[in-house]
Order: sequence, then C-alpha cells, then structure tokens
Amino acid sequence: MELLVVGGAGYIGSHMVKMLVQARHQVTTLDNLSTGYRDAVKYGRFVQGDIADSTLLDRLMTENRFDAVMHFASYIEVGESVEKPGKYYENNFSNTINLLQAMVRHGVSNFIFSSTAAIFGEPEYTPIDENHPKQPINPYGRSKLMVEQALEDFERAHGLQSVCLRYFNAAGADPGGELGERHNPETHLIPLILQAASGRRETISVFGQDYATSDGSCVRDYIHIVDLCSAHLLALDKLVNGSGSKRYNLGNGNGFSVLQVIDVVRKISDKDFAVTEAPRRPGDPAILVADAKLARKELGWKPQFDDLARIVEHAWNWEINHFN
Repeated sequence: MELLVVGGAGYIGSHMVKMLVQARHQVTTLDNLSTGYRDAVKYGRFVQGDIADSTLLDRLMTENRFDAVMHFASYIEVGESVEKPGKYYENNFSNTINLLQAMVRHGVSNFIFSSTAAIFGEPEYTPIDENHPKQPINPYGRSKLMVEQALEDFERAHGLQSVCLRYFNAAGADPGGELGERHNPETHLIPLILQAASGRRETISVFGQDYATSDGSCVRDYIHIVDLCSAHLLALDKLVNGSGSKRYNLGNGNGFSVLQVIDVVRKISDKDFAVTEAPRRPGDPAILVADAKLARKELGWKPQFDDLARIVEHAWNWEINHFN
C-alpha cells in the first residue's frame, strides 16, 4: 500500500515507518520536526511540513494515491497541556480536523489514529477495557477524545473509516538498536531511570510510596514499542480489507510498579544510582493497567516482548549506544 505517516519522525512514528517499509509498503513521512528528529526517518520518503498546512496536504494527496493515513503527530505532555491548553487543542484537535478534511477532499478513506489511555481519566476499575467510562481529566486526554468523537461524525458524513489505538505506556526501543526514545524534556519513567543509570541524571524521583499497591509505588502497564507498532500494522490490514471502524486498548495487561522498574534497570544496567522519595503528584492513579483482550481477539495481536526485562534491555542498549 501507499501510506502517509504524519509524525513519523517521533518515537512511535519512526518505529512504525520502519515496520511498514519492512512490510513492503510505500511510506511518505510528514513531520514538522517540532519534537521529532530528521535522522529518525531512516526509511521511505520524508517531507518536512505541518498538518495545519492545507496547501501542502492537498499537494501531497494530489501527487500520491494514499491508501491510508497514520497519525502520530500529537503533543503528548499532560503537564504542559494543563499549562497551555490552547496549544493542545489547536494541534491535537484542530490540525487533525484539517488533516481529515484533506482526506475527504481527496477520497482517502482509511485512518489509523494514535490515541491514549488518558481519554479514560481516573480509573473506575482495572484492567481498563474499551467500555470503561471516558472522563479525561486534562486537556491532553480531552483533545484525543475529541478526535475520536469527530471521527464518528466523519464516518457518518463521509464514510471515513478509522481505527483508534489507545496506548497505555509505550516503552523500549528497536531491538536492532537503530531507533529509540528521545524526548526533550524527557518525562517518561523508563528513559528517566535509564538516564540515572547512565549518569546523565543525578537521581530518579519516586512520586509517592504510600499507594495501595504491593510496594506502595504506582503501577503502570508498559508495552514494547515493537508490539505497539505490530498492533498498528494488523489494524491497518484489517481496516483496508473492510473490517470497519474500531477502537482498541493496547497494553501488556501486566502492571509493574515504579520500584519494580527501578530494580529491573539496576539489574539490566549493572549500575546503581540515587533514588529520591517525592510527594504524590495530583491526578496520579495508583494503578493503570490495560485490558487488551479485544485487540488480541479481533486483530490476532500477540505481543513478543511482554517481559519487563526485555523492554528495559532494548531501551538500555539505545541509551548507552546513542547517548554515551
């Protein structure tokens, strides 16, 4: 197939582009490089630009007969979304609507959307399935839910079919060491701990050790980047073959506490580092774990790297080879 991947220079998008090209698809990456990296786009064609640019989108969709569009071009920082809601509503929602309008104009009817577990808000139960109430508690989560809701309207009005994939915690790196996680600033737990192990960070903070969990620290569901992308590839194949619009939660279904992750990093890296206890952060649930049974059943999705040690091992190899 011929595919347009927006946000393909970022962490998840770059891994996705590699997998798509390895699956023998023709890929054009569109990225404004505001948070992505040009050197992360190692496969396919690269175009620097923004999904807010209707003229550019029209040109790309006139020059190419895209079978589908995959969207990874959202801003993702929860804290920043609270401080700068306009930035998130403009890019994550308004610019996505601009992209969908271009697709409608050019008859591109298949859309894969990178959504988030943040659409659910405070969990009423765990593990969280697709039927869980959707009550996001920050602009980031709301901007993603708004897109999911708009996609339902675009389907009714224009026949645009979509799959929304709700991630819990993407982690790890390309097993071959070619790609990995780079955020500036970094806010994700595993790379932050790895930075402490490699000496790029003086300490790692544990925000709260009095939660109702086995060791008192928060429990999260980590999904390997390769497994995340494989779910997208399966969803794409199903969508273009007429499965209809779908919504899936993606995670391991296993929860690991912050202190467990720290212990695994120490073992994999063979490094010790300082750990600082810090107060709880507002809005941090004790446990966030996905129920991904629907994706396993309907997509035939089978994660390869559901062991935390393998996730950390691949991320550690990226840390020491790329940054040190």
